Amino acid sequence: MATIRARLPAQARPGETVQVRALIQHPMETGFRRDEAGRAFPRNILKDFTCSYDGAVVFRAEFFPAVAADPFLAFHFVATRSGDVVLSWTEDTGKVFSQTLKIDVT
Repeated sequence: MATIRARLPAQARPGETVQVRALIQHPMETGFRRDEAGRAFPRNILKDFTCSYDGAVVFRAEFFPAVAADPFLAFHFVATRSGDVVLSWTEDTGKVFSQTLKIDVT
């Protein structure tokens, strides 16, 4: 199971650039490792990340097998209005992990 840790300022002024920091604890199994019997562990990596702010995508990243376990992301966007910031990671299996943060722009 994945655990998400994310930070975003709770408040911002209109037009202010804010930083999002996000870490997801995920094993990122590439499918190349083998067990004692020689069978490959099934591939299970995060394939993409999306950050939506008030319904619009403001940041997107694509992951590949070379990405380490527990990937950390830090990025900025301009806060224009109060709303939800939704962070979503998708695995190869189609499973989605997400967290919603709120920002108050006054």
